[in-house]
Amino acid sequence: MGEHGRASAAQSVNSPLVPHFTPTPYTLTVYDLLHRAGEMREHTVDVTVPEKLGEGPVAVATGAALELDVRLEGLHDGILASGHVSSTATGECSRCLRAIEQPVEVDFAELFAYAVDEAFDYQVQDDHVDLEPVVRDAVVLSLPFQPVCRPDCPGLDPVTGERIEDIPDYTPHENVDPRWSALAGFQAESAPADGEPASPGHHDRGEQGEQH
Repeated sequence: MGEHGRASAAQSVNSPLVPHFTPTPYTLTVYDLLHRAGEMREHTVDVTVPEKLGEGPVAVATGAALELDVRLEGLHDGILASGHVSSTATGECSRCLRAIEQPVEVDFAELFAYAVDEAFDYQVQDDHVDLEPVVRDAVVLSLPFQPVCRPDCPGLDPVTGERIEDIPDYTPHENVDPRWSALAGFQAESAPADGEPASPGHHDRGEQGEQH
């Protein structure tokens, strides 16, 4: 079935067989899988996020804990890395701006090719694979564009900016188009007051109708 280990990714590449690169927290060695189709290794990797994942209302912050369950499989043309990412994203509700936390659970799968080929986005380098760009893309694409603290969050009052749920007996403000306000004022000025006679023009038109 394969080996299953739990360690930091940086520790897993601390080997004299790979002296020519600087490991990242997402780097795993694959020297024991190179050109061995059918071989498989499993790893559980604990990462302290070195750089924030995401730039939207919520993101996995720098220093957050992130867990990778990774399966590495040797293929004829490269190493297939697949697995699952678990972490927590923090940020603000897009409606009321309240601080929120949301779990991040996302799968990924990517082939790291032996040869440089335009058909593949990633390559095996110095007997290792760096999962950082794969994990970053998977996490960022899974984050909601408009996160909410709860589905029925009423948001902020558009006039005062206060959280609506914090306002007792809240009544929405009536938004009236200023063009309609002007028309209403014109109609009020044009309408005759109670008891006043109609305008002369109106009376003349009435008499002309009777003559015909």
